[in-house]
Formats: sequence, C-alpha cells, structure tokens
Amino acid sequence: MASVVQHGRRRGSCKSASSAEEVNRMVQQPDLRQVTVLTKTEWRRINDELNQVNKDKESLKEAVKQREALHLQSKEVVKLWSNTIAGQRQKKLEAKEIREQIEEEKRKTTDREEAKYREQKRKEAIEKAKTQLFYQTDRVKGLHCALLLTEVLKEREAQIELKQRIKSASEDVDKEFLEMAKTKEDEALRREQEKAEQKKLKRQTVVEDLKKQIKENELAKEQEKLENRKDGEEIQRLKELYERERKMEEEQHAKQKRNLMQAHVEHLTNRDTIRAIDAQKQEAEEEKRKLFLAAKQKIMKLRKEKEKALFSEAQMRREQITAKLTVTQQEQTDNEEQRIAKALAEQDAKRAQKQRDEEKKRAAMLESIAAHRECVRREKEQEDKIRQQDTQDTLQAKREADRIFSEKQQLKAQRIQEDRRKITDFNVTQMAERSTRDYQMMREELAFEASNIEAIAEEESQFQLYARHIINSAAETERNVFPLCKAAREGIGGGLGPSFSGVRPSYIVQDNTGAQMPKYVSSTTQNIKKLNEVVDIEEAKMRLGFKW
Repeated sequence: MASVVQHGRRRGSCKSASSAEEVNRMVQQPDLRQVTVLTKTEWRRINDELNQVNKDKESLKEAVKQREALHLQSKEVVKLWSNTIAGQRQKKLEAKEIREQIEEEKRKTTDREEAKYREQKRKEAIEKAKTQLFYQTDRVKGLHCALLLTEVLKEREAQIELKQRIKSASEDVDKEFLEMAKTKEDEALRREQEKAEQKKLKRQTVVEDLKKQIKENELAKEQEKLENRKDGEEIQRLKELYERERKMEEEQHAKQKRNLMQAHVEHLTNRDTIRAIDAQKQEAEEEKRKLFLAAKQKIMKLRKEKEKALFSEAQMRREQITAKLTVTQQEQTDNEEQRIAKALAEQDAKRAQKQRDEEKKRAAMLESIAAHRECVRREKEQEDKIRQQDTQDTLQAKREADRIFSEKQQLKAQRIQEDRRKITDFNVTQMAERSTRDYQMMREELAFEASNIEAIAEEESQFQLYARHIINSAAETERNVFPLCKAAREGIGGGLGPSFSGVRPSYIVQDNTGAQMPKYVSSTTQNIKKLNEVVDIEEAKMRLGFKW
C-alpha cells in the first residue's frame, strides 16, 4: 500500500487521487434536466440590464427622430403646392415683390429723367448767368456803347439824308417842323454830350479807384515793413530786457554774497566781543570774589585778634581777680571757693560755647562760598555749552542756507537755460513757419497770376469772337464799324497805350486835368520808325552810301 503524504489536504488523501477526481469532474457531461434555455428577447433584456440600457428612452428618441423626418418631408412636399394657405401667401409675397420692383424701376426712371431735366435747367441757368455776367463786363459794355454809337451815326446819316431830301423836295416846309427837327437834333446832341460826360466821369472814377488801389497796396507793403521792423525792435528790446534782468540778478547775487560775508564777519566780531565781555565779567567776578575773600580773611583776622585781646584781657582780669581773691578771700569758707569755681567754670563754658559757635559759623560761611563757587562754575560750563551749541546750530543753519541757495541757483540756471532753449526753438519755428508761409503765398500768387492770365486769354477770345460777330453783322447792315473796331481792340482797359499781357493801360498827364495822353501811333509814324530803325545793317549801309 502506498504511503500517504499530507500536502495541506485532508488526512488520508493523496495528491494523485485528488488530481484524478478533478479530471473526472471536468470531463463529466452536463445534466440536461438542470440546464435552462433562454429566448432571444430574454437574452437581450438580460444584456440590456447588465449594460444599463433604457429601452423606453431609446424608443422615444427614435420616435421623435422619425416624426421630425416625416415633418421635414411633408414640408418639402407641401412647399410646392399652390392651393394651400402658405402657397397662396408665398404667391402674394412674390407678386408684391415683383410689383414693388416694377414701381422702383419706374421711380428710378422718373428720377433719372427729372435729374436730366434739372441738369439741363441748371446748365441753362448757368449759361444765362454767364451771358449776363459777360454782358456786364466793361469791354462788352464798351462794345455795346460803340454799337449804339454806330446806330446813332447811322440814324444821324439817315436824318441828314432826310433833311437834304426834305430841303431839296420842298423849300416851303413849315418852319415849325424844321424847328422841331432841329430841336430833336439838338436834344440828341445834348444827350450824346451828356453820355460822353458820363463816360468821362466813369473813366475818371475808374482811374481814381486804380490810384486808390495802388496807394492801398503801397500802404499795405509799408505796414508790413513797419510790422517786420517792430517785430525786430520788439525782439531786440526783449533781448536787452533779458540781459538787463540777468545783470540785475547777478548784481543781486553778488550783493547777497557780500551781505552774507559782512554778516559773517559781524557775527565773528560780535562773538569775539561777547567773549571779551564774558572774560571781563569773569575777571570782575573773580576780582570781587578775591576782594570778598580778602575782606573776609581780614575780618576773621581782626576777629581773631580781638578774641585774643579779649581773651588776654579776660585772662589778666581773671588773674587779677584770682590774685585779689587769693589775697582778700583766703579766709573765706569753702562755700565761697566753690561758688567762685562754679562761676569760673560757667564763664569758661560760655566762652568755649561762643568759640564753637563762631567756628560753626565760619565753617558754614566757607561751605557757602565753596557752593557758590561750584554753582558759578557750573553756570559758566552750562553757558559755554549753550554758546557752543548755538555756534554749531548757527554754522549748521548757514551751511543749510548755503546748500539751499546753491540748489536754487542751479535750478534757476537750469530754468534759464530751458527758457533760452524754448525761445530759440520758438524763433526757429516762427522763422520756418514764416518762410513756409511766404513760399506758400508766392506759390499762390503765381498760381493766381497763371489762372488770371488763362482767364484773361479765355475772356479775350470770347470777347473777340462776340465782337467779330457784331462787327460782321454791322458791316452787313452798312453801319460805321470804326467805333466797333476801336472798342474791339485787344487788351483789357480803355487806354491808348500798347497791350501788355492782355492789358491795355492808360497814361495820364501829370496835371489837375487827369486827361489821357493821346496816341501818336499811325501809319506815318510807323513808316518813319521803319526808316530810322535799323533792321538789316547791309541795307542801311547801302542806303547811306557806304557800300561800293
């Protein structure tokens, strides 16, 4: 029989036996009567419970998703139907949008047409205003006056012709009619003279205005020069004022230094004086103390001498009394001797008490003198300490005052330097701004002159075109075009001088009349100028006979 080995199992079992039982148990077939068969639904329910899945919520979510999908599908289907309320509303909205678009297009068309119409009216108004302004210019007025003069001349020629015809046709015409015609003619001449006078007055007014403008321009230039001179003088005055203030500040600073030095010297002098006075006071006190001690010693000496004299006198009197007593009272009883001895003893005791009192008084006096001397010494030391502390405080205050003064001077120098820098920057900025402003004004003047020249040229071309049209019309109607040609000359201004840059100036005589100088340029003068002016030197030599 095999031996039984215990390996932590029950007693009596072996390892091989237990392993065989386990193999038999694993290989053993299941008992079908104890097996439970589950359906698919139950199996899913168990799995869901194990996995914590809520089927109701999942089914609800799935139902909601299906309803939303059906709702969207129904919307997509119903959207294209026309017999529904939503479809009819959509149709109405689309028709309203189309109608509004058509109305907006009509409004835009109307606005464009109205804008074109307004633009046309605006252009017409501008052209009319330009034409009226053109007619209001002096040259056009002069041209119209010349046109009126041509009409007047034509009317005069017609009147002269009519007069000649009347004169040739009938010599017996009523004198009243002739006088009436003469009166009309005289009236017309008078009107012409008045117009001529008015024109002359207008020209004089224009001349005066031009003179006034020239004087105003000259005055403006003089005023600007004066302002520039005043600015320079003001700057120079400010500079001198600054230099004067700086000198005054330096003088004040030097004066303060001198005053401080003088005060310091006076303080040193006063300190020496005070010390001398204190020394004199101490010497006087010491002298008084010495005199007091000498007097006290003298008094003590005299008192001692007096006490000695009194003591010697008393001794002598005692000796005399003793001698007398010894002589006279030898026979007295013992009681009398005792009384005398007692009297002498009392007298000696009184004298000794008196000496002790005097010694106490002298000791008290010496102690008071020593205490007084110690008190005076302490007071002197205290005064010396106070004086030394005052001297240190004064020196510290002077040092602090010097430091504050030096800081103030540094701050003042920095402020003066900053002010100078600001003034320099301000002057530089002002000069730059002035130069920029002058340059800008020069550019603006040049641009203005260029635009003015262009405007004058354009106005001249427009005027010449208009004048040429009027001259051609007057020539076609056989009018006298000389006044029109004279009024249509090139250049602005009614002067008789040559034209310079589109301007024809007037030259006035230097007298009170203010009349315009006549024009001596004619064909004869031009021929004489041509003869005397050298154009070709060879031709001139041939004309003068210097060429063979």
